[in-house]
Order: sequence, then structure tokens, then C-alpha cells
Amino acid sequence: MHDSIRAQVQQERLMDTLHQTCSWGTGKRWGSATTETGMSRLALSDSDKQARDWFVETTKGLGCNATVDAMGNIFAVRPGRREGPATFAGSHLDTQPSGGRYDGILGIQAGIEMLRVLQDHQIETEFPVGVVNWTNEEGARFPLSMSSSGVWAEEIPLDRAHNLQEVGSGTATMKSELERIGYLGSTPASYRSVPMAAHFELHIEQGPILETEKQKVGVVKGVQAYKWFTVNIQGRDAHTGTTPLNSRADAMLLAARLITHSHRLATAHSALASTGILTLNPGSTNTIPGQVSFTLDVRAPADAIVEAMEVDLKRDFAALAAGNDIDGLLARSTPGRPLGVEWKTDFVSPATIFHPDCIAAVRASAEAVTGSASLVRDMSSGAGHDSVYANRRCPTSMIFVPSKNGVSHNPEEYTSPEDCALGAEVLLQSVLRYDRLRASGKQCMAL
Repeated sequence: MHDSIRAQVQQERLMDTLHQTCSWGTGKRWGSATTETGMSRLALSDSDKQARDWFVETTKGLGCNATVDAMGNIFAVRPGRREGPATFAGSHLDTQPSGGRYDGILGIQAGIEMLRVLQDHQIETEFPVGVVNWTNEEGARFPLSMSSSGVWAEEIPLDRAHNLQEVGSGTATMKSELERIGYLGSTPASYRSVPMAAHFELHIEQGPILETEKQKVGVVKGVQAYKWFTVNIQGRDAHTGTTPLNSRADAMLLAARLITHSHRLATAHSALASTGILTLNPGSTNTIPGQVSFTLDVRAPADAIVEAMEVDLKRDFAALAAGNDIDGLLARSTPGRPLGVEWKTDFVSPATIFHPDCIAAVRASAEAVTGSASLVRDMSSGAGHDSVYANRRCPTSMIFVPSKNGVSHNPEEYTSPEDCALGAEVLLQSVLRYDRLRASGKQCMAL
């Protein structure tokens, strides 16, 4: 049986590798130090190909067999004493257009460090272990986050994911870019073709809780529910100088009221509501916008809260569009003409509850590594991750480490080297602990 106590990650090696690989897709500079830049490594871009090539070469050099599936997911597997599905560490190498160096990237680098530690100490696990790089987790270039883990879980149809077209003016699809960079694998993208015994994901918290509470590790028990919508408003284009206020069907003015109201409803429901994209037409200084489209991201710990938010939002948006006042939003303003509002549901992610065996492995490892239960807290993730889809098909949990000032999806995203190494150590120990559990045959079978 392997000795997990003597196997420890090397902080300097972990961070050197992380920063070296961030030379592919380097983004906006925010400080004077060499490493004080963000990242802009969009999925299936040339820089993503460079990172993928490095991942395959490195894992093969560490004794792994690498499999690429039809979504470009890369599964690197190190053999164990026995045959069977591998226990994986997983995350993603793609980033936001103006992202940081730690979101997703830390999880992959910690997985590589895990393989290096096992090689350093000649540790033979009972079952195979591995690292998986999921494609297009961010959904920044191809607008469906976690798309490839979703295909692997058979929750998203392969054709839908392959036909996703890049945002902006480009015409590339996921399939065409997979072909272009050489990562359209021949293995079917399915848990049936590449089964996983378990999936552990180290990730930065992307929020302020751990730092504020002066704690080191979050044991992630699940992920909150969320829905994405597109709201389309139909008004009427008109001249700004010749159209009285009471004759206007101002789509932008209504959009401002709807977005404000979504914030108020989120507050009332103890939920979250956010708008990240807003477009208007015709886009002229002296023309009242007749068409506006905006996104609405609604999140809450429970599915029922998200559903209640949706009901209230649709009811109140329709009332406001008809010219009815809600919570004083029309106070001291001139009533205009009625407008139309249409909704489109873009994405639904139900609340996720992770597997008790994986949660227990993370908690025990975190307490052992930190030396204190007071430095460890149970948490729920506010953001979606590939672990959401992994959890549909195998036992899963996540590990959080602190984010400075709670900042993420930003070039200034930062987690200290000490916290990165501590998280990587918890990941290593969690995988080894789960391997021992599998060998004992005492797993809980609930999914």
C-alpha cells in the first residue's frame, strides 16, 4: 500500500510550471513582476493548442497513457496495480479573454504535480489515477460553459457542442477548431468510453469567504443552481429630439428598469442576479433604441429558489413593459408607450450535491494537511465547474483555496504560492485516500 504521508508536493516546482505554461496566452499586465499578468487563452486557440501539446507530452513523460475524445477532452492515466477506471484530478486550461493565472489552470497544474510526486517516490497506487483537461469549460469563446464535460456525461448532445459557433464576428465552430488544432479525438466523448472512478477538482474559491475568515481550505459539498436567460425587448426607434417622453417606446430605459428590478428580487429571495451582456439597436446617439437584448444569470443554493425567481421576474417584467409601476420604479417619470418582452432560456444547471465519499476524503485530507479543523470549512460553490457534470456519472468533490480579495475572471486574480501548494497537497492526499478506499471495497454507492 502506498505511503501518502511521505509524499508531498514541491511548491517551487508547482509554481514554476504554472507560470512557465502561462507564457501561452499571456494577457493584460497588471503589475511590474514577470508573473503579474492575466491570461487570454481561449478554448481551441493557438495558445490553447500549445498548452495541450505540453500537457500530453508532460503526462506521457510521467508514465501516463493519453486519450483524446471527440470533444478534445484529454484523459492522462497512470496505471495502478489493478485494472479499472482511474481516479482523476481534473480541471481546465482555457481561460476568460481577460482572465487570471489560477482559474482552472491551478487544478491542472496540481494534477501534474500529483503525478510528479508519485513518480518521485515511486508510489504505485492500487488502481489507476489520472488527470483530465476538459475543453471549453469557460464558454468564453464557444458560448456554452462546461460543454465538453457535459457531452462526456451525455447531458449535452455531441452535435450541439460541435456546432457551437464562436462569439463575435468569427465563423469557426468547436468541431472545425478541434480539427484545425489536431484535437478532434477518435474516442467517443462519453463516460461509457472513458469511465472515471472518481473526480477531484482543486480550484480557487473565486470569492472572499476563505480569506475573510482566515481559513485555508474549502471542502466543497455542492454547487448552487443557476439558469441563464436572454431577455429581448421590442420598442420603437425614434428621434431623440422630436419624440416627447410620453410618445416613446424606449427599449433601453425599460432594460435599465428590468435589470434594477432583477437585483431587488434577488435581494428578496437571497439569490443572485447578474447581467453580463447587453446589446442595443440601432446604436445611434440621437436615436431612441427600439431593440435591446440582455443576459440574465440567476443563481441560488436551491432549485426551488431559482424557479421562484423566474416566476417573479417574468411576471414583473411583463407588468413593467406594459407600463405598470413595480416598487416605485416608475416614480417621478413620464409614462411612455407599452413595449414587448420575450424570454429565451439559454442554460439550466440544477443544484449539485457531491458524493459523500469524496467529500469525506477531501475533509480528512484538508484537516491532516493544515493540522487544524479550524482552518477548514464546508462550502458550496457559487460558480459552475466541470465537476458538476462529472458528478452525474461518478463520485466527485472539489477543493477550494483562497482568492485574494475574492477576485476572479480578472487579470489580478491571485492565490499565494503557499495556498496553491497547500491545495495541491490536499488534492494529492484526497486522490490517494480515495484509492485506499476503493481497495478496501467500502465505498458508499450512492450517486
